[in-house]
Amino acid sequence: MAKKSKVTLHPSYVIGDISPRLFGAFLEPIGNFVNGWMWCPDHPTADDMGFRKDFMDGLKEAGLNTIRFGGNFVSGWRWKDNIGPVESRRQIFDRSRAAIIPKEVGVDEYLTWGERVGAEIMYTLNLGTDGLNEAIDLIDYTNADDGAYWSEERKKNGHPAPYKVKTWYLGNEMDGPWQMGSYEKDPLGYGNLAREVSKMLKLTDPSVETVACVSSCPCMTHYPSWDQTVLETCYELVDMISLHHYHHAPIGDIPKLMAGIQGYENYINTEIALCDLIKTKLRSKRTMYLSFDEFGSMCRPSSPATPGMNGNLPEKMFFEFPEAPYTYQSPNEFKDFPGSNGGEMPGAVANACVFLAFMRHADRVKIGCATSGLGMCCSADAAHTWKSASFYPIAAFIKYAKGKSILPIVDSETFSVEPYAGDDQNQYNGFEDVPYIQAAAALNEADGEFTVFVGNTDWADAHDFTLDVSNFAGYTFVEHLEMYSDDPDARNTYEDQDVLTLKKNPDAKCEGGVVTAELKPISWNVFRFKK
Repeated sequence: MAKKSKVTLHPSYVIGDISPRLFGAFLEPIGNFVNGWMWCPDHPTADDMGFRKDFMDGLKEAGLNTIRFGGNFVSGWRWKDNIGPVESRRQIFDRSRAAIIPKEVGVDEYLTWGERVGAEIMYTLNLGTDGLNEAIDLIDYTNADDGAYWSEERKKNGHPAPYKVKTWYLGNEMDGPWQMGSYEKDPLGYGNLAREVSKMLKLTDPSVETVACVSSCPCMTHYPSWDQTVLETCYELVDMISLHHYHHAPIGDIPKLMAGIQGYENYINTEIALCDLIKTKLRSKRTMYLSFDEFGSMCRPSSPATPGMNGNLPEKMFFEFPEAPYTYQSPNEFKDFPGSNGGEMPGAVANACVFLAFMRHADRVKIGCATSGLGMCCSADAAHTWKSASFYPIAAFIKYAKGKSILPIVDSETFSVEPYAGDDQNQYNGFEDVPYIQAAAALNEADGEFTVFVGNTDWADAHDFTLDVSNFAGYTFVEHLEMYSDDPDARNTYEDQDVLTLKKNPDAKCEGGVVTAELKPISWNVFRFKK
């Protein structure tokens, strides 16, 4: 028997403006992100810089406009070693993963690729093994146009106009014991460094915004006290804080995968409350905003976990000290990521629900970047590109989630899951009373559009669904788009690209501003209205 659920919306319940940078992607040279997807000079579609045109075209079709460049490798990456003629560049070793990074892809290549894709590249500084002077030189290289030494070097390297990088991340996961140059034991030291680097960036280019690190995972033992010390130190000179979280559920455990949305909500709510506490403590007029620039929800094999560790971890567990030489992954060599096998619908819905949470906090969350966002927008192998199931939620967000975020009032049955652990770091104390129905809404008055996004995370039952938008006078129901599959192993491939796609539900009805429809189990749904 189908469960019953309802979402009610009212134009007065405005949360805030939806940032156009809320549905972005994360980029670092891990797996095939750079080697293979972004850069593959042997590919038949490669352009003059070795960038795959078919992959760029796929990102453009999705509308991707925001990419954060960063990752663990940044903390050991010397940017000056990767500019100028390729033959004079130094070979770069990623000591965080015992990997060799292609020296053909450096500062100019990352930023030029962003220009060709039509996406803003948000840049993460090396504050692990580099520091203040290197950051000053870099912003001169990217943003200055006044005869500064490094801006002249940029011009010599073939880019006369400044890149004008707007958003600068002040290091990557600086609290993590896995980070090169970690500040895990010294949040005050990191706070001071972040403050001084932010100051110098803004003295160079007052138009930039800066993003400071907080705890890189809500499972860490020092969360949120580490965050508090950092914020008290640099609050007045940074604009946002950077949140990261990867939710791991055991293989095949769909309830736990779907319940993870509660962990994201708790993390966001805690950081907002902490920021507002510091604002009050400092008697500040500044409001701190959130950049959730690395995330992913996935099923993966669980590792042996010591109960109660919760991030209180020995540094050595994060490293594989290489006995063999560092390895280089060719851009023609493709590997599957964990969780890339099996059905696509659970992961597509779980990750789409994280974006829904960002929309529900649109007044404070201003940047959102999925770690698998590039693959969501355009899946690729060594020869081809295609649309995965996740293309459809992220493309719909980019196209329709504009204007004001409207608070959804959700009436849905709930579920709970027992405590579980993916490993010593990622331990969860269970989640209680998680609504099956996750929703968010966007009122785009400029274009006369109103869109409601709904994920049904129920793995067992369809829902007889009611959507009450009767208070939105003048808006007419256009369509209900849905994506689901009765096959738990269904996935799109290059050979069969339309197994999972958004299709119109002809049975959805609207009378008096109230829509009725069936929401299939583990389904993604978009309800569109036009003025």
